[in-house]
Amino acid sequence: MGRKLLIGAMILASAAIPAGGAWADTKAGVEAWTRGDYPGAVREWQAQSAKGDADATFNLGQAYKLGKGVPQDMAKAEALFGQAAAAGHLQASDNYGLLLFQKGERQKALPFIRAAADRGDPRAQYLLGLAHFNGDLVAKDWVRAYAMVSLAQQQGLAQATPALTQMDQYVPMEQRQQAAQLATELQSQADATRARQLAAVDLGANAAAPSTASAVPAVALRNPPPTAPTAVNAARRVAGTDSPATAGADYARPAVAVPAPRPVAKPAQAAVPAVPALRPAPALVASPPPAGGAWRVQLGAFGVAANADAMWNRVRARPELSGHARIDQRAGAVTKLQAGGFASKAAARGACTRLVAAGFTCLAVRN
Repeated sequence: MGRKLLIGAMILASAAIPAGGAWADTKAGVEAWTRGDYPGAVREWQAQSAKGDADATFNLGQAYKLGKGVPQDMAKAEALFGQAAAAGHLQASDNYGLLLFQKGERQKALPFIRAAADRGDPRAQYLLGLAHFNGDLVAKDWVRAYAMVSLAQQQGLAQATPALTQMDQYVPMEQRQQAAQLATELQSQADATRARQLAAVDLGANAAAPSTASAVPAVALRNPPPTAPTAVNAARRVAGTDSPATAGADYARPAVAVPAPRPVAKPAQAAVPAVPALRPAPALVASPPPAGGAWRVQLGAFGVAANADAMWNRVRARPELSGHARIDQRAGAVTKLQAGGFASKAAARGACTRLVAAGFTCLAVRN
């Protein structure tokens, strides 16, 4: 029997695709959605999706996932996410992998999860970390497991905290110290990968397709973890929102992988320099973009101004909004809470991806 960590079936589902969703910038449909005109938004996105607009296809998938403007249809949502992912849409590929995982198609979902974790998605880091802890589909590797779940925790994924508490019961201090080093390296690689992929989106290239050619290298340990009595079963396979869901990334179109700026670091098989004490992996810090950028992120639309203030107080300290000023956009009696100064569509979408992973509603809009 082997020790298992429970993948938070009921709670993680809400973190996977928040009720608000992260809507891409197909403007007319987004405006209709913001007004509560869900059928109107769906009509806009259907027309644009038919013309090959990946943003519209992604948004349409979200509508089917949430059952707004159309009857809820998870199979249709999955197909639309897969279609948009094949066109290079990063958020769609995350959701596509997530739905595959929910269905129990873990082997098929694994390339998505790897690719999303490689660019720093906390949900994917959490899933892949638990997989490495349990030895499910990937090599059992407690150093990498602890590092990845620590990174997910640092980005605000609530399920990571109890998982680390369980891991603390089994992972020796020496391996946790190694994990702290590895987490720093993985963070740097994720920053570089995400920046490269967002730049590719701006240039019109498909940066979404992950590589399926090689597995994530395991970290060699001097004292491999022993097999131990079972703690809990693996996550239940439940469809819909009551399911063990997290992110993945883009596998829909297997393509030649873009090499990372530097290979995944692997601690030496001999002695690994000790870290004085286990310290949390540093949170991602977004560099402030140039002032006056043409793109914004919208964090909600509020009929009560105090609610907009409350939301801003919750989100203002996030690294994704560092250097971005608050903007209150009036639309009749509604206040649209926005943060401005994003230099490009890809930069705004990247910020939204991270904010949505942390449980916020976010959409990218042009000034």
